[in-house]
Amino acid sequence: MANFIILMGVSGSGKTAIGRALAPAIHAEFIDGDNLHSQRNVDKMAAGIPLTDADRQDWLALIAKVGHKHVEEGTSCIIACSALKKAYRDLLRKENDSIRFVYLQGSFELIYDRISKRSHQYMPSSLLESQFETLEEPQSNEPDVFVVSIDQEISEIVDEIVKADLIS
Repeated sequence: MANFIILMGVSGSGKTAIGRALAPAIHAEFIDGDNLHSQRNVDKMAAGIPLTDADRQDWLALIAKVGHKHVEEGTSCIIACSALKKAYRDLLRKENDSIRFVYLQGSFELIYDRISKRSHQYMPSSLLESQFETLEEPQSNEPDVFVVSIDQEISEIVDEIVKADLIS
């Protein structure tokens, strides 16, 4: 059966690095959701302007469509997507019963330290605070979300995800 996994969390939580490491372990294609943003969104973020809910709607719809297409074709995919609000996750869930989320959870201090040491094409460390302000951590009413601490090595995170009961 095909899997559709969203690696979610704030910028700097390791979505891309973990997705690239996880994909071969579960025989899935990794897709960086950042690459699905419109040029308008990219330009806004590059200017240090946080995206609004309206800015994210088409992006989230495209991510849902890409994941749904994979499942329909019988192929698995992992998409890195912040999915910061429950409403965003609900939009991604729409017509995607097989979707699972992996929340890459870490403290502001840990992630700020990581993000300030890297260069990202359109996500300056100054936007991290707005991401944490927007973040609605998954609650128990979201049973399709697996939470993993990022305060460990990537290989340990991947092992934890593989061992979780997410993959059909």
